Amino acid sequence: METSWTWGIAAVWLGLALVASLLSIRFKMSVALVEILTGIVAGNLSLALARLEFLGFQHWKLEPNEWIKFLAGFGSILLTFMAGAEIEPSLLRKSLKATFSIGFASFLAPFLAATAYAYYVSGWEWNASLICGIALSTTSVAVVYAVMVETGLNETELGKLILAACFITDLGTVVALGACFANYNWTLALFAVVAVIVLWLAPGFVNWFFSRYATHMSEPGVKFVFFVLFALGSLAALANSEAVLPAYLVGLGLAGVFARQRETVRRLRTTVFAFLTPFYFLNAGMKVYLPALWAGLGLIVILLAVKIMAKAIGVWPLARMFGMGARESHYTTLLMSTGLTFGTISALFGLNNHYIDEAQYSILVTVVIASAVAPTVIAQTWFKPRMEPADLLERATEAALRPPSDSSSERPWATS
Repeated sequence: METSWTWGIAAVWLGLALVASLLSIRFKMSVALVEILTGIVAGNLSLALARLEFLGFQHWKLEPNEWIKFLAGFGSILLTFMAGAEIEPSLLRKSLKATFSIGFASFLAPFLAATAYAYYVSGWEWNASLICGIALSTTSVAVVYAVMVETGLNETELGKLILAACFITDLGTVVALGACFANYNWTLALFAVVAVIVLWLAPGFVNWFFSRYATHMSEPGVKFVFFVLFALGSLAALANSEAVLPAYLVGLGLAGVFARQRETVRRLRTTVFAFLTPFYFLNAGMKVYLPALWAGLGLIVILLAVKIMAKAIGVWPLARMFGMGARESHYTTLLMSTGLTFGTISALFGLNNHYIDEAQYSILVTVVIASAVAPTVIAQTWFKPRMEPADLLERATEAALRPPSDSSSERPWATS
């Protein structure tokens, strides 16, 4: 009987993923966003049916069990890793000033604004206000990367610039969380030392490993990357951190290797988006309990507005200054306003360490999830770049071939 319920729950989750995929195709929306919204509806409907004891639903309601949590965590790790691997080091170096400026402003402006509002207006304690600022300073690599892949913009200079800026933003979030609340002990030192060694040695060794075993159907190269991600994830957890944090750095470190392994990336991407990430995005949506939100609805709306407005003040002028057109600047600002993975991680860190209570945690997670949905829907509906990816690639190629004296060659994402 227990086995029957287990397979039944698995069927329901994958059925929801299938429904989300069909809806995303029908309404031309990002599948990541539709999976989050599907999770919200399914989670609250499941809870309502369980309370009514409808058809025995209380015995297998859609609360994630341990294996679903593992699959969701594995999906977030691989999604974060692949987002880092999509960042071309050459582009990061070439557009370092634009990337760092936009990414850092995307972190700093909402961090200061949300912290100040929580402390001075809402009356939260100082540590709780810091958690609020950190949780709302993030940009969702998972959502942005999913949107980039689905639209094809991950193959363009504009998409790669946005992903690189996301890296700087979330790096600022990680540094802020560590600086404000770090528990400096031997586990943190061990994690830092091992991570530095791995990031130093991994590119050369993984490149050799892929070259040596490139033709094997069992994909030993991919399994080795999984081993590295799991090993660093375990050390991160030992240091009271999160397994997704080193995944982005490893992805960035191996970006040059995976740029030469496009077929492997394609197969890995298919596995991640078809099977693993639906558990992650559906699970994120199911964290939202609608009846509990009414009491804090006003604060949720205000904090969401604070985050988006602060992101706009920090990012939009810089996007224009570095040569983006108005439409691309709006699109970049909105995508940089998203949040999910690191925002949820920061809020959960605050809850687990008693810096915030359950009500504050619910408010922050709801704002984080709302920021994954609202800015992305607006960006994809009204500000998606008009040119197709092929046109953007052609434009980027032309820009790269222009003489150095032509300043637009340094800004291939700019449009007239």
